[in-house]
Amino acid sequence: MACTVTVTGGELSAQEIDAYIRRARDRFGREPRHIDMKVDGEEIELQYDFSPQRFQRIRRITGYLVGTLDRFNDGKRAEEHDRVSHRTDIGSCGVCER
Repeated sequence: MACTVTVTGGELSAQEIDAYIRRARDRFGREPRHIDMKVDGEEIELQYDFSPQRFQRIRRITGYLVGTLDRFNDGKRAEEHDRVSHRTDIGSCGVCER
């Protein structure tokens, strides 16, 4: 996917624009979808737009930080399965309903 660029408040050369795109790749480790470049004299304000990045859910289970349970033995899997989930319903205590 090619990065689109919008330059406002002045002009930038193609080499400068390419340098800012490379900077974004190097700094964030991924290709931006779009960059807004606002020129203010010698200053340039950059606003990046990236595609949503997938993330892996990390949970603390039985004292370990894990993403999946595939490395747990049967005992740890049973311990996770038997956990009690404590939930609170905000507003149901009667105090908040005044």
